Amino acid sequence: RQHGCDYISVMPTNLYGKGDNYHPEHSHVPAALIRRFHEAKRADAAVVKVWGTGQPRREFLCVDDLADAAVFLMQNYSDTGFVNIGTGQEITIADFAHLVADVVGYRGRIEFDTSRPDGMPRKLLDVSKINALGWRPRIHLKEGLADAYADFLHGSVRK
Repeated sequence: RQHGCDYISVMPTNLYGKGDNYHPEHSHVPAALIRRFHEAKRADAAVVKVWGTGQPRREFLCVDDLADAAVFLMQNYSDTGFVNIGTGQEITIADFAHLVADVVGYRGRIEFDTSRPDGMPRKLLDVSKINALGWRPRIHLKEGLADAYADFLHGSVRK
């Protein structure tokens, strides 16, 4: 405010969506699983391995909802402190993997490689501040993943 500018700091949860990085070794969970299940489907692979036990819980937000939340905050929020942006809903990695497989159309088995690390047991943001302002995400997880998969196919099948 000292220089006539209003700054807002936001902390988004795990993101996925159009324009994601689908690199096989350098991508985050949603994009990595989209690519892995797509490649398994094309190869008619019987099994896809997913790291860990599948028990950790994560929250995922479509990038289009993040953009919507950012615009909403610029129009409706002017305070100090950061604002968490997320869905407030969590899903196990196992359930998430099955959801991605369903969206992609992979019909094989999913096995969890328990020799690989799980990471943190739970990552869920407290989104009460942005919810109290009246914002809620609009894109359901399955719908957003279907859009992300279409984006993957459009820009793909990425080498």
